[in-house]
Amino acid sequence: MHGEWRRLIAGAAFAHRPGLTFAERAALSYERLRLVNDTVAGPAAEALAYDARRLAALHEWTGFVDGGVCTLASIHYNLFLGSLLDHDGYRRDLTDYTSMERTGTFLCTELAHGNDVAALETVAVLDRETGGFVLHTPNPGARKFMPNTSLTGGPKTAVVAARLLVDDQDQGVFLFLTPLSDADGHLPGIEVRALPERTGTPVDHCLTSFDHVRLPREAMLEAAHGRLDKDGRLVSNLGNRRKRFLRSVGRVTMGKLCMSGGTLGMARAALAIAVRYAHHRQVAAPRAGERIPLSAHRTHHGRLLRSLATSYAMTFLHREVLDRWCGHDPTDPQQREEVERLIAVAKGWITWQARDITVEARERCGAQGLFPANGISDLPFNVEGGITAEGDNLVIWAKAASELVFAHEAGPDRTPAGTEGRLPDFSDLGFLRDLHAHVERIWQTRARAALRGGPTGDPIGRWNETSGAALEMVAAHARTAAADAFLGAVDRATTPGSRLLLEQLARLFLLHELRPHTGDLLAAGHLTPAQVEALHPTTDRTIAALAPHLLPLVDAFDLPAEFLATAPIANADYLDRFDG
Repeated sequence: MHGEWRRLIAGAAFAHRPGLTFAERAALSYERLRLVNDTVAGPAAEALAYDARRLAALHEWTGFVDGGVCTLASIHYNLFLGSLLDHDGYRRDLTDYTSMERTGTFLCTELAHGNDVAALETVAVLDRETGGFVLHTPNPGARKFMPNTSLTGGPKTAVVAARLLVDDQDQGVFLFLTPLSDADGHLPGIEVRALPERTGTPVDHCLTSFDHVRLPREAMLEAAHGRLDKDGRLVSNLGNRRKRFLRSVGRVTMGKLCMSGGTLGMARAALAIAVRYAHHRQVAAPRAGERIPLSAHRTHHGRLLRSLATSYAMTFLHREVLDRWCGHDPTDPQQREEVERLIAVAKGWITWQARDITVEARERCGAQGLFPANGISDLPFNVEGGITAEGDNLVIWAKAASELVFAHEAGPDRTPAGTEGRLPDFSDLGFLRDLHAHVERIWQTRARAALRGGPTGDPIGRWNETSGAALEMVAAHARTAAADAFLGAVDRATTPGSRLLLEQLARLFLLHELRPHTGDLLAAGHLTPAQVEALHPTTDRTIAALAPHLLPLVDAFDLPAEFLATAPIANADYLDRFDG
C-alpha cells in the first residue's frame, strides 16, 4: 500500500524544479495529480476514496515532494469523490471524475464562516416549478473561501455546501453537485476571484460566489440523513439540522487523517535530510588539524534524536488511529463518536509536532536549510496548511476537551505485573507510560473542578475558566495514546536488535515529554525527588546509546534514493553539487 506511492514520487516527474513561479508550481501540482490518478484510474479511484489506509499513505508520500498534490488529492479523492459515493453515489456516472476529465473540488467554508461553518449562508432554494434548485450567494461574507476553483488544472466540478430552503423553511445544510467551468472558462453565474499568494505550497485558492445558478433536481446529494420526496418534503433518519449537517460533511473526519499523514511524511523527510547532513558536514575538532562531523556533538544529535523519537511516536499513533477508524462499527453512535474524537486529538498533536520537527530539522541544517533545492525549507510552511485544514487544531481540541472532561476516567487502569510492593523506575516503559496517564488525570481533575466552580448562568465564562486545564488534559491524552501505540510497536518487534532500538526510542520519547510535568507528578506523589533528579541523566544516557544509530533510524523511513539524490545536503558530495 505504501510501495505504489513510494515508487511514484521516486520518478523524475516529482523531482524538485527550481525557478518556477507561483502559478507554474500550482499548475505542476495538477499535472502530478493526474499522474496519481493514472495509478488509480477508473473503479480504482472510487475504491481509493473508501480505502482509508491507502488514501492516508498517498498523503504521507506526496506531502514532502509536493504539498500541492497532497492538498489536491485530499480534496479530489476524499472530500469530493468520497462525498459523492457516501450520498447514493452508485446512482451517478462518475467517469468524468475518476478519469479526471474534470477535477473535483469541495466548497464549504465561507469568508465569514470558518470553524462555525454550520452557520453558513449560501442557499439552495427548491424551485417548485422545475423541481430543481437555485444556488445563490446572498452577501459578500457568504462567498466560498479558499477552494481551488480557478481555471488552473482544467474543467472543475464542485460539491457545494448550502442551506436548503423549501418554501422559505430552512432545512439545514446539504451538499449540491455544481459544475464550475469547462474548456471555455467559468460557467454563467459562477464568479471566481483569485486570492493573494499565501505561504506554503502554491494552490489556486479563490473566493467563489453564485448568482442564482440553476441546478437540476439530481444535484442534491442525498442519503438516509436527508432526501426530498416527490412532493418536496424532507425525509430524514436524523432528528435535527446539526446532525444532518455533520453527516453531510462527514468526509472531514477522513480529511483529518489525510492531513495528519501529509505532515507526518514531511516531518520524516525533514529529519532524513537533516540527519544525513549532520554526518556529511565536517567541523573543527578539539585537536588542531582534525575535522569531525556535526553529528558527533550532543548539542546536535541530541535534538535530532528527540525529534526522531517523536516522529516514531507520531507514526505509530497514526497507524493505530487508522486501524481504529477502519475497524469501528459506523452504526454504533458511541463508538463512532469516540474514534472521531481520537482522530481529532491525533490530528492536532501530529500536525503540531510536525511543525516543531520540521523547524528543528531546518535549523540544524543552518544556512543550507534555507535553500528550497535542499528539500527542507518549505516544509514548515507546508505543515501550517495541515494545522489549519479540516478543522483548526485549537478548535477541534477545544471540542474534544469539552467532551473528555467527563467522557472517560483518565489515569492508569492497571498495576503493571511484577511492580507490586516496589518502586518502579525509568527502566520500566509501562511506568513511564502511566506517568503520562497520571498527568492526564491531574488536568482532568482540575478541569472538572473549574467547570463545577465556574460562574452560573454564564456558559462562556464557565468554559473560559475550564478551557486551560481541559486543553492540557487533551495534550496529555494525546501523549498517552502515542505512548500506547509506541509500546505496541515495541511488542511487535521481531528481532532483538530492532526491539532494543524501539525500546530506547520509546524511553527517550516518554522521558522527554515528562520534563514539563515533573512538578505536578512530584506534588501528587507519583514521582520521588530522587526520580526527578534522575530524569536528566537517564535521558542523556538514552541519547548516548541511540547516537550511533542515527542513520539506521532514518533509513527505516525508506525514503526513495531518487528523492534523496536530488537534495544536495543529503549526500556526501554536497559541496561539489553546490556549484551546480
